[in-house]
Amino acid sequence: MPQLAAFPKAFMQALCQDGTMRVSEWIELAVKLDIDGLEWYAGFLEMADECNWSRFRQQVEDHGKVIPMLCCSPDFTHPDVAFRQKEMAKQKNWIDMAHTLGCSYCRVLSGQRRPEVSMQEGINLAAESIAACLPYAQERGITLILENHYKDDFWEYPEFAQKMDVFWALVQQVQHPNFGVNYDPSNAYLAGDDPLELLRLVAKRVVTMHASDRYLMEGTLEDLRKEEGGSAGYAKRLRHGEIGKGLNDYDAIFSELKKVGFNGWISIEDGVEGMEQLERSVTFLRRKMAEYWPADK
Repeated sequence: MPQLAAFPKAFMQALCQDGTMRVSEWIELAVKLDIDGLEWYAGFLEMADECNWSRFRQQVEDHGKVIPMLCCSPDFTHPDVAFRQKEMAKQKNWIDMAHTLGCSYCRVLSGQRRPEVSMQEGINLAAESIAACLPYAQERGITLILENHYKDDFWEYPEFAQKMDVFWALVQQVQHPNFGVNYDPSNAYLAGDDPLELLRLVAKRVVTMHASDRYLMEGTLEDLRKEEGGSAGYAKRLRHGEIGKGLNDYDAIFSELKKVGFNGWISIEDGVEGMEQLERSVTFLRRKMAEYWPADK
């Protein structure tokens, strides 16, 4: 049966920007949930001190939980080789961070969709950069996971591989036992794509998943698809919501994942309205996971 983790979506500003929440406070909140682990973010302010890495791992494990996944955002599509080398160095540092935290998975991205970089050039640059980091990850028992992402908060441009065709082309170009896909159904809507069509395409490469849900604030999905790359729609039309009450069809998603033998981590990337909402999302996902991966089978 897949295992369930949670990500502090509601507290990112407090943990990464203004420091009004300590990581230990998030841990103490999260471990009360019916989850198996806590997904981590490399940009937590307190992660700048390497001494905290093992300390936080110990605090989580003292509660019988683990840290399975580290979320980070390398930018591999810059045309300047020196820039990309710095990003690869960052990624290797994050791999070290993931290893110290006890993670099995560390996220990678393609990079920014710079207007001067062609589609094939961007795919090649991202694939080469990811491939350069994979031996380092393999030595440390870490699998790099490429997410169909929207946009890092600190980037000027959206994710280069945001659209399904580009994402799939990049996934196909990287063949390594320590590389897989982190599937996020909600991000497909932001790209103007069908999340189930994307899942059917990449299902055999999916090793982890972000569980989230979005609902439309105004207009229709067709309106959203007309907006270039979904970038305007991210703020205007779509909003995070309680899992199971939005646009995503979790019966169809879990059915597809079950079909290909998925047994990885599912991390909740919601709860933007607080812990009670997150608790309801946990309850929904636990029930659905038990339907598709019954414990006695």
